[in-house]
Amino acid sequence: MSVYRPFAALLLCVAVSAVPAAGQQGAPVMVVPRESQHATVSQAVGLSDISISYHRPAVKGRKIWGALVPFDSVWRAGANENTVLAVTSPFTIGGTRLPAGRYGLHTIPTATTWTIILSREASNWGSFSYDPADDAVRFRATPQAAPQTEWLRYTLDDPTDSTVIVTLHWEKLSVAFPVTVSTNEIVMDSLEHQLAGLQQFWPTGWLEAARWALAHNTGLDRASAWTDRAIRIAPSFAALRLKATLLEREGDRASAEALRTQAMSVATEADINALGYQLLGQGKTDEAIALFRKNVKDYPRSWNVYDSLGEALALKGAKKEALANYQKALEMSPEGQHARIRATMAALR
Repeated sequence: MSVYRPFAALLLCVAVSAVPAAGQQGAPVMVVPRESQHATVSQAVGLSDISISYHRPAVKGRKIWGALVPFDSVWRAGANENTVLAVTSPFTIGGTRLPAGRYGLHTIPTATTWTIILSREASNWGSFSYDPADDAVRFRATPQAAPQTEWLRYTLDDPTDSTVIVTLHWEKLSVAFPVTVSTNEIVMDSLEHQLAGLQQFWPTGWLEAARWALAHNTGLDRASAWTDRAIRIAPSFAALRLKATLLEREGDRASAEALRTQAMSVATEADINALGYQLLGQGKTDEAIALFRKNVKDYPRSWNVYDSLGEALALKGAKKEALANYQKALEMSPEGQHARIRATMAALR
């Protein structure tokens, strides 16, 4: 293995850049475009930001692989300064977990396989002062035939909530490798940090954090503790039902059912209405209708309870009763709702 070192070209570059544009000592240097222009590409993955900063050489009819870019030599995977991979959270690449930071991206191409290198030194000029002692990780990647790309380009492809694929495209070749972050762990730590601030004084923050953990099936012990904190601040319908769900997940069905009963005793019209629509979304129409009937009984002066009951009854196919409830809603609702309700009733008829 050797390090690609075209010293004559490098010295010429340094010499030219050191000469003032006006040719006189002390004269200002003029700024002109670089032959290989700078580019960046970035992608959010969960709460992490992944980016690549690089310079884009062109093919210009030249033979690239094994010629302009020699095989078995360390190459900067771009032009000019280091190509830099930056990740804002700890991440895994090539089977190795690395801390957040900026890393110099180097490669060793061959005709059949490439070695990808991340260096802890991210401020080199290309690979001229590359030192293997600075390697954070080395791993293999397989080049693939690809459509012609005149100017070298990086893309961050197929992002998920925890991964993205880094792909280098140049000439008729591409090389790809994944970067993975532990999004659940990162988010849970972030939530813990946020809850140490002003969020701790309101139940909403504790509940939002617990709901996220439950939805992603992670840190359920912490989610349970966060829900307890919300209940201590305000034993609301939402908090009690969330705690019930967590208890049921733990297998304590009796305690879960007791909390659901307690939740119903403090439920507001909006709470029952939202739960009814949640049940409708789950296809539990009869259970939703029972809740909407409860709201009609408890809040007979609210037009919205009749509107919701009418919708659920219509879904069930009980058109006559649905129309009766929509008529009640029409008589009590503000004018802005009339056109919608009338159109709904016309469709039912």
